[in-house]
Amino acid sequence: MSPLFLYGNGQTYAHPELCDQFFLCTNGTLTVETCENGLLFDGKGAVHNHCNYHWAVECGERKADLTPYSTPGCEYQFGIYPDSQECSTSYVKCAFGIPEQEPCTPGLVYDERIHGCNWPDLLQPFCNPEAVIGFKCPTKVPSHSQAAKFWPFPRFPVPGDCHRLITCVEGQPRLIACGEGKVFDDQSLTCEDPELVPHCGHA
Repeated sequence: MSPLFLYGNGQTYAHPELCDQFFLCTNGTLTVETCENGLLFDGKGAVHNHCNYHWAVECGERKADLTPYSTPGCEYQFGIYPDSQECSTSYVKCAFGIPEQEPCTPGLVYDERIHGCNWPDLLQPFCNPEAVIGFKCPTKVPSHSQAAKFWPFPRFPVPGDCHRLITCVEGQPRLIACGEGKVFDDQSLTCEDPELVPHCGHA
């Protein structure tokens, strides 16, 4: 028996033999559906019409037709791709064969290994974290300084930015965002409630 997956607009069943097809039951009517080019069925359906990117799906014994149907900028009609051969802070997301450039969260770069954005220090020597972040970590931090309290991951403020900080990991910078509703106190080097950081309270 194929596994059953429930959705607000019907029930889906994995096809017993094909990974790029599935059964959809809506209001008592059963239809055979085919995933768009570049997508496969896994019951999670996060991308389009109950299907996910092919590299994220474990098909097991089920077979799939992964012949690319390419358009300019897109290998498959649905997919995520690097937007250049260089270290990049954005990537290309294809839907219906139309490429759209998507930015990474500030401080991150596209990592083709995970099909998503990652810390630039994890992509060395392909990426230069100092160039991405615009900050060079000091080799030593004065022992009495506030930054030293966070050693071996000393922290530093980002000038004029109330929502982010820089922390150094093994000598390389990472840009970290404070959590929802928090602002960065450049005195304590911690994220606080806005009312505790007067000059950032309006941020």
